[in-house]
Amino acid sequence: MRILTRYILKEVLSHALIGGAIFTFVLFMPHIYHLLELVVRNSSSLGIVAAIFFLMLPNMFTVTIPMSVLVGILLGLSRLAADSEITAMRASGVGVWRFVGVVSSVAVIGWLLGLGNTLYLAPLATATSMHLEADLLNAQASYEVQPRVFYEDFKNYVLYVENVRAISGAAEWTQVFLADLSDPTSPKITTGASATVVDHKGEAAIMRLRDGTEHQSDPDQPDHYTVSTFSQTDLPLQLIPQEDSHASRGESPILAMSNTELLRRSHLKGGKWYLLELHKRFAYPAACIVLMLVGVPLGITSKRGGKSAGFVLSIVLVFLYYILSYTGTALARQGKVSAAVGAWAANAIFAACGVFLLRQMSSGGAALAAVSSIGSWFKSSAKDENASTKGRTATARLRSTRGHFPLILDEYVLKQFLGVFFMVLITFVMLLLVFTFLELLGDIIRNRTPLLIVGEYLLNLAPSQIYIITPLCVLVAVLVVFGLLNRSSELTAMKASGISLYRIVLPVMVISAILATSLFVFDEAYLPKANRKQEALRNVIKGRPPQTMEHPGQNWIFGLQQKGQPSRIFFYEYFDADQNTFGNVTVFEFNRDTFSLTRRIHASSAHWEPHLHKWVFEHGWDRSFSGEEISNYQTFDVSTFPEIVEEPQYFKKEVRLSTEMSFEELRRYIHDLSQSGFDTMRLKVQLNKKLSYPMITFVMAILAVPFALTMGKRGSLAGIGVAIGVAIAYFVVSGTFEAMGDVNLLPAVLAAWSPDVIFALAGGYLLLRSST
Repeated sequence: MRILTRYILKEVLSHALIGGAIFTFVLFMPHIYHLLELVVRNSSSLGIVAAIFFLMLPNMFTVTIPMSVLVGILLGLSRLAADSEITAMRASGVGVWRFVGVVSSVAVIGWLLGLGNTLYLAPLATATSMHLEADLLNAQASYEVQPRVFYEDFKNYVLYVENVRAISGAAEWTQVFLADLSDPTSPKITTGASATVVDHKGEAAIMRLRDGTEHQSDPDQPDHYTVSTFSQTDLPLQLIPQEDSHASRGESPILAMSNTELLRRSHLKGGKWYLLELHKRFAYPAACIVLMLVGVPLGITSKRGGKSAGFVLSIVLVFLYYILSYTGTALARQGKVSAAVGAWAANAIFAACGVFLLRQMSSGGAALAAVSSIGSWFKSSAKDENASTKGRTATARLRSTRGHFPLILDEYVLKQFLGVFFMVLITFVMLLLVFTFLELLGDIIRNRTPLLIVGEYLLNLAPSQIYIITPLCVLVAVLVVFGLLNRSSELTAMKASGISLYRIVLPVMVISAILATSLFVFDEAYLPKANRKQEALRNVIKGRPPQTMEHPGQNWIFGLQQKGQPSRIFFYEYFDADQNTFGNVTVFEFNRDTFSLTRRIHASSAHWEPHLHKWVFEHGWDRSFSGEEISNYQTFDVSTFPEIVEEPQYFKKEVRLSTEMSFEELRRYIHDLSQSGFDTMRLKVQLNKKLSYPMITFVMAILAVPFALTMGKRGSLAGIGVAIGVAIAYFVVSGTFEAMGDVNLLPAVLAAWSPDVIFALAGGYLLLRSST
């Protein structure tokens, strides 16, 4: 019996570890690029970034530990049931409750790990990460600023720098324009020939500005205008903390509190939120126990579906559990139920269902059989396929391999590849959609969003998830299929019949190339439209206006660059795109060589006159400067300035995401923004990635084949583990190069295409060294 117990535990634990790795990887994917960008922007912060990475894991483990336990039980027992090992065990006298006793040890271990994580590790990690991120925020100040772009993340300042050069622990800027918006109606303007910016840990960065001029006006008294010069001055630059898009971050102060502090505050007035958080810290780990009660009967009776049914059941059960948990939490916050009921309702419901299913299994009830019949959806033709495999393989050997495509053998390999590919694709997309739904569930309940809108949002979100996850699915499918072919010695039989490895993998390479081309076409023809729709629907769910398209630069825009003409910067508080009118508009003119302010035009309003083909400025003044002297000053009620040639369309550029544009639309958008003085480096990288990312699908197929051959007889589980490792390596390399491109450390083409080239060379080298 001990041998049998160890055998079951080994099967359950192996699937639990793989499941935990997959779930944690999926949750961590959105954060990879942000962390790599921090590394690229400031090499001295590598240790802090590594610390943030490890400090993010405990909060993820709160969700993934119960999920891992459930996946391990369902997949492990489903595999045993599919191979009739469960039937043999029960025939030898192993009862239902014996299985519960064996796998309960895994659930108890998960419960203890989860309890230690939620009570101690997660609060400590959250508190520590908050301090690290606060220190990192200002430490990154000088590295955030890019040349020739309006930067608005400094408190009360808008900054424009012509050139940026990074040095050790600081940055050198040349031709600096700084607008102090403490009074937005009359910004104080400071220009300087050069500046040195030094970061101070936990404090504001200090900018030492040299050879500059300061301009200050009085909106109530237009005649009063002050111009002063300086050889050197120091100014503090403090970054504004940016709002995090993740719902969980809104609770960070509560999540960082100790258990003692939560208990103390729960007795105070309005302390139900603290009491709810304390209950949740005990309830989430307990999910390991209640999910085990449901997983055992479902796993044992999944005779037909095997791992496929087990994984789908895992996704469905996780979805149901967390939707009940989040619903209970939302109701408790609204005061409709107590904190205890809100936190523990999901556990109580699943525990009752688990006990009911176990009793059904003991008595042979029909309810459990109906639930477990889901497995028949996945292997309805498995027996027919297995029966015809040998015949197909034999027929393929008899057919000549020269000059014929496709062979019956190709059809056999393709059918297995496509079957695994679509199953993995559907599973991963479902998993991503479930996590997205759970993330938004609090907003859905708070804003009372109709489920029809939520469903439409998820439907429009699915295409982007398919686009992102397809290369990973190709990698998994190739690893699993060729790993199984190698394990069953079919690959050896094919080689023995005179078919080379390159000929065997040819159909997979062809279909991978087709998938890569299809992804590009998909991104061109359909994906931008779906992304625009899902972004608008997400804003509705979040309670924001459906349209959030605002002018880039937040009312600051660089004028058209004309040879022999001064540079111009436009600032305005309001622009009516329908009427082509400005409110409180200022035009700054600069000497192109010295970047000193030579002229300033201000008007309370301005409108476009189509007949004159000019802007008509009303109720304002015009000042010209020669150094620190005002060389000319005049007021006007109505005036036009022929030298201002920018037409209304120039000011109607929308902030558009690269994912919401096709290749040609993005190319034109980049050209348009670059004329206005906006940073387009990120967009240039994304433009090249529209070509390079689909190609990684083909590269992953090349890379997966030699890895599959080296796995020997370890099967599909090892293939999934290798796929996770390769995927992590790709996302790290890709994110690093992309971040380097975004901060101008690499050309856009090199930043986008380097991961493809590196992984293609590695895959080609390993494939050429494989035994053919």
